[in-house]
Amino acid sequence: MRHIWLLLMALALGLPVSAQFNEKPILNLQNEDLARFNWGYFLGFNQYDFKFEYINDLDPTDILVSKSIGFNVGLIGEMRINEFLDLRFEPGLFYTKRDLGFPFPVGTPESVYIREVQSTYINFPLLLKVSTRRLGNFKPFVIGGFGAALNLGSQEDSPDDNSSGTFRMKRQVYNYEIGFGVDFYLEYFKFSPSIRGVFALTDELLRDEDPNSPWTGNIESMKTRGIFVNFTFE
Repeated sequence: MRHIWLLLMALALGLPVSAQFNEKPILNLQNEDLARFNWGYFLGFNQYDFKFEYINDLDPTDILVSKSIGFNVGLIGEMRINEFLDLRFEPGLFYTKRDLGFPFPVGTPESVYIREVQSTYINFPLLLKVSTRRLGNFKPFVIGGFGAALNLGSQEDSPDDNSSGTFRMKRQVYNYEIGFGVDFYLEYFKFSPSIRGVFALTDELLRDEDPNSPWTGNIESMKTRGIFVNFTFE
C-alpha cells in the first residue's frame, strides 16, 4: 500500500511538469512582422578570396591567395511585401586583408613576389528575403540579391604599379549575394544569424603599365568571392 501511495504522489507531482511541455510556447514580439517598415543593424565577420582566370592556362602561373578573417558592420532597412517576402537594403562596411603570392623563381625577395591587399568595401546590396511561416519563436529564411560596392583601399588613383610595389584594383565592384539564416524572436528584439556568399560580377584588376608585367600580364580577370556571417538585431 505504501508503494502505491508513493506512485500516486509521483504521478500527481509529474502532471504539472508534463503539462508544461504540452502547452504552446509563449510567442514573443507577435506584431514584429506586421509593420510596413523595420530597421536594425548587423555585426559579423568575413573571409574574402579572389578567383583568377588566366590568359594562358598552360603556364605554371597560379597565384596563391592567403586569406584572413575580417569584420562587417552595417545598417538594415526592410520593407514588408507580404507574410513571406521582404525587400531589404543593407549598406555596410566590410574590412578584409588578402596576401597574394606571385609565381617568381626561387630566391626572389619576398617584397617582389608578395603583395598585401587590404580592402575596405562599402557595400550597397538590395536583397529579397524569402521566409517560411513563423514556427513558434523562430523562422528560417533564404536571402539573395545584387549590389554595388566601393573599395576604399583600391589604390586606383595611384600613379605607381607593381613595379614600384603597389597592387592596384578598381574602386567600383558589382556583385551578387546569396545566403540563408534564421529569425529568432526574443523577448525584446529579433536576432537573426545568417551565412552569406558574395561573388563579384566584374573584373577588379587594374593592370600594370607594362602589358608583359610578371604580376598582371597573364591575368584575364580577377574577381572577389567571399563568405561572411552576419548577426542582425532588429
